[in-house]
Amino acid sequence: MQNQLEDRQQLNDLMNGWMHRDLGNWDGLRNLFHPDGTIEITWFEGLASDFVDGSMRMGASDLRTKHLIGSPAVTFNDSRNKAILETNAIIIGENIKLNLGCECHNRFYDLAEKRDGIWKLFHRQSVYDMGTFTFPLGPVEIDQSIVTKYPREYAALAYLLEKSGFPLSRIFATRGSELEQKMKASAQIWLAA
Repeated sequence: MQNQLEDRQQLNDLMNGWMHRDLGNWDGLRNLFHPDGTIEITWFEGLASDFVDGSMRMGASDLRTKHLIGSPAVTFNDSRNKAILETNAIIIGENIKLNLGCECHNRFYDLAEKRDGIWKLFHRQSVYDMGTFTFPLGPVEIDQSIVTKYPREYAALAYLLEKSGFPLSRIFATRGSELEQKMKASAQIWLAA
């Protein structure tokens, strides 16, 4: 029982560790992932170490973000050395130059592995549930030709990212989508392997 509690606490700490990104603690963010860890979210796909470098560039830009993270729902494999974590989150973004922001509700969908007794992320993805624009200093014009390129669930976030110089390269999973179903089916195969 003690090991189960320790595993769950380590995994919960991994999810809450995303705060390192918001605070610009780049070494702390890097340490959440295994060296071969990968991530695929709206503006980035690739190695987690490269994501941290990209996050450093974003941190130096006019775009500010904050992530509010819930507690993960955890599914372990039989050996308890792999886990799928699904975690509710809210992404709050603002471009201070454009006076435009967004709020996006998502679920991080993570594959974690325990190596040498330590849990770290192996692969992070996200499912986007809903989102909206925010206007910190009052309404600003939204270019409909850009915002309508994206699924409604994360259109505001995608618009803000694109206008801030961090464009998206493809469509991502939304609540109940075929992409979400494929992501979860693939994760179950990984968990059982």
